[in-house]
Amino acid sequence: MSLKISTLPILALFSIFFPLTDSVDFNYPAVFNFGDSNSDTGGLVAGLADHLDPPYGQIYFQKPSGRFCDGRLIIDFLMDAMDLPFLNPYLDSIGIPSFRKGCNFAAAGSTILPATASSVSPFSFGIQVAQFLRFKARVLDLLAKTKKLAKYLPPEDYFGKGLYMFDIGQNDLAGAFYSKSLDQILASIPTILTEFEAGIKKLYDQGARNFWVHNTGPLGCLAQNVAKFGTDPSKLDELGCVSSHNQASRLLNLQLHALCKMLQAQYSDANVTYVDIFTIKSNLVADYSRYGFEQPIMACCGYGGAPLNYDSRIACGQTKMMNGSSATAEGCSDSTEYVNWDGIHYTEAANQYVSSQILTRKYSDPPFSDDMPFLLKLKF
Repeated sequence: MSLKISTLPILALFSIFFPLTDSVDFNYPAVFNFGDSNSDTGGLVAGLADHLDPPYGQIYFQKPSGRFCDGRLIIDFLMDAMDLPFLNPYLDSIGIPSFRKGCNFAAAGSTILPATASSVSPFSFGIQVAQFLRFKARVLDLLAKTKKLAKYLPPEDYFGKGLYMFDIGQNDLAGAFYSKSLDQILASIPTILTEFEAGIKKLYDQGARNFWVHNTGPLGCLAQNVAKFGTDPSKLDELGCVSSHNQASRLLNLQLHALCKMLQAQYSDANVTYVDIFTIKSNLVADYSRYGFEQPIMACCGYGGAPLNYDSRIACGQTKMMNGSSATAEGCSDSTEYVNWDGIHYTEAANQYVSSQILTRKYSDPPFSDDMPFLLKLKF
């Protein structure tokens, strides 16, 4: 399989002037992340003793890395931008992982609401927060007993100075569409955000002061949802995305933004930054060719061919008997031309684009500090 590696020059991100009193520094000694597959660096695979098959991980890691992607995730690019190492999953105990610069509690399939018997992941947001509480207590206990582990564990002050990142909520909406009406889903959003607020409060009470909240992307533009809910063209918008799913995403984001503004006021000694991932990803789907992509919705790794190359019966990298013959969900010849990797998740190239837009500071409220000489290698 041939792969194009970007050789374009490094793109320096433009400075935008904001009042210093409204800015948030983006320079932290450690990062603690909570989320789903959009930021899972191997948690679910380790926690359930599961595995991903090639071509997952083919671009950057040259093998499956526990990420639901062909390479790096948005969080990987952001860690790079902060000159910090990739985050190790809390649930991965093999290889003596270092947690000195932070820890990743995200797990694919996770929801904000408590998991049920049918949930993909048992590691809902409340569980991830509980894991953090145990992590912090265990770290402080170990550091008090011995200095030998200091190079692997964050010192106590990192918990107060560190950045707490959140990218979760997509699965609360996506899963609900299989059993609930749009009105029922919209009515459930306040309950979802009440649970999210409770988790934030627990972290604040533990000394967390820097919160970085990603909103939910355009669910209706994922091939999985178009294949399931978009067979009737009248259900699609002008971009070919499922209108109801994007409507739910917008309402969740509207209320999440309001919650973040409330938390900004309530926790006057904390920084609560809201990041508009929905607009960044929607712009990418709408203007994909402008940024060097050829396919905005069709999956790179899948089965069935155009227009979606997605079949829910056979996941990326798997081989199954289909209609009496063997079929494999294979990767495309050049994933850098695709926004979508496997029908649900973005490609490394798309994640790189999204990261570059986050770092322009145009999509955060409040804007973070101008003092960021970030450089990213981009393909466009």
